Formats: sequence, C-alpha cells, structure tokens
Amino acid sequence: MLMKEARDQLIAYGKKLVETNLTKGTGGNLSIFDREAGHMAITPSGIDFFEIQPEDIVIMTLDGDIVEGERTPSSEWVMHKIFYENREDIDAMIHAHTMYATVMATLRWDLPPSHYMVAVAGKNVRVADYATYGTPELAENAYEAMKDRRAVLLANHGIIAGAQDLLNAFNIVEEVEYCSEVHIKAKSVGEPVILDDAEMTHMLERFETYGQRKAKD
Repeated sequence: MLMKEARDQLIAYGKKLVETNLTKGTGGNLSIFDREAGHMAITPSGIDFFEIQPEDIVIMTLDGDIVEGERTPSSEWVMHKIFYENREDIDAMIHAHTMYATVMATLRWDLPPSHYMVAVAGKNVRVADYATYGTPELAENAYEAMKDRRAVLLANHGIIAGAQDLLNAFNIVEEVEYCSEVHIKAKSVGEPVILDDAEMTHMLERFETYGQRKAKD
C-alpha cells in the first residue's frame, strides 16, 4: 500500500476537523504530497470522514492519473495540485467549510490582522474570487489570492490552507477560524483596531519559529 502513513494522517485529521467543529459531514478535503515520488494522497469524494478507510484514500499524480485506489478523488483535487506544482513550501493541504471563515467569505471580506495570530497565515487572509467548486477556475483563483500567504478564503465556500505537513495546515485552519470569529464578533459591537503593517512584519519574523509546530516523536 503506497503512502500508508499519509493515509492514516489524512483519516485522523479528517476526523479531527469534525470533532473540533471545523467542518461537518463530508464538507472538506485533505491531501499530502510526496514530492520525491510525485504522488498526491487525497481523501475520496462524498465519504463521511468517520467512514473513510486507508484503502479509500486515493493516490494520484498531479496530472490526474490514479496510481492506487478504487474511489473517486475529491472533486477539489485540482485546487490541491496547483499548490503542489507551484509552492515548494507546501506539502499538505486542508480545505474545510468552517463557520466564521465562511461567513467572512460570503461577505467577501478579507480577514485583516485584528488579532496578531492572523500571522500564522500571513499579514492578512485574502478572499479569492468566486468560481464553481471543483473547477480549474476555482483552483486558479485560490492560488492567486494565496500568494505570499498560507491560507485563503474561498468566496461563498470556505477556507483552504497549506503547510509543510498536516499538523501545521490544521493549525492554520484552526487559528484563521478563531481570528475570523473574533473579528466578526468585534464588528458586531464596534470597529476592530487593525494592527499596522510594521507590527505584522514583526509578527511574521517571530512566527518563523513560533508559528511552525513540530510533530511529536
């Protein structure tokens, strides 16, 4: 079985998305890229995260050829592959329909640095232009809006984040969702004070170590 460890991680983090209320049912998808082999392991389309088995994970090339697996890969596989093709700093991605980040995306609001933890993703988190799910247009829009960032809000859809591994990708999704909730609740009672560019540059420098979590041995 190819990419056995990656399969187990995708299943574990898919369940964690649901357990931490970051998504529901089959809302979202996860992938890991083996850069040396050129293989992407991605969750299958339309299967509940708690029902996915290791053999259900699809192993495919970035050209779309299925190397191992009988299931249909996530309909968003093109949105994952465009990052693996163009971002050497990203080897794992998580897309989810989180509540508050999706509210921001439906309002077409970028997430500004009203909380310093936005720095896990960048100086802010942009909203990508809307496109139908599963299309090359959505992939292109997401890629463009996520340049120099590690997360992007998908208009009227959700969030996608990328990192060197699933642990850090999950951390980014979790923190962006928290910052989105803080921002929306602050907007409901007043106007949030936004941290300036100099402070966010400083935060990015500090987060070069703080913002990168390491897996436990």
